[in-house]
Amino acid sequence: MGSEERRGLTLVYTGNGKGKTTSALGTVLRSAGRGFNVKIYQFIKSPERTYGEKIALEKLGVEMVQLGRGFTWTKTPEEHREALRTGWPEAKAAVMSGEFDLVVLDELNNALAINKFPIDDVLPLDEVLSMIRNKPQHVHLIITGRDAKKEVKNLADLVSVVEAEKHYYDEGIPAVKGIEF
Repeated sequence: MGSEERRGLTLVYTGNGKGKTTSALGTVLRSAGRGFNVKIYQFIKSPERTYGEKIALEKLGVEMVQLGRGFTWTKTPEEHREALRTGWPEAKAAVMSGEFDLVVLDELNNALAINKFPIDDVLPLDEVLSMIRNKPQHVHLIITGRDAKKEVKNLADLVSVVEAEKHYYDEGIPAVKGIEF
């Protein structure tokens, strides 16, 4: 990025409505267009599935890494814990490296909100907060997902809450190719 001093912002997209990841990807598109080096980590989505956004981003030279095991009943808590244990250090290292102008931690809020099994030893909230506080000055950070922790929101420069007023799922329409995936 040129010689100008820039303060990297922390943006949080949370809430129960559809559009949190989509908002983050809109910013990714804008950043990539400006020549930013961008990396995206998804904490819940699994590399076993194909996502339209990943296909498009690869064409733009933006890598999207799925760290999770997916929302599936066939995976055990230990499998999810292992994904967090190995994925969190990788994502944190990318933020702290200063190599990227923008890092998206998609669904990190969802992961931090897991309460069906212990996660603090594999995804410690204190480490997440420390990363936000101590990231390199120029790095922009986007954190998405439902149920953002109050402590994460307090450190953010922007918090947008996406709420659903109406959703086609309620009409029995399932996930739509090109819209959800």
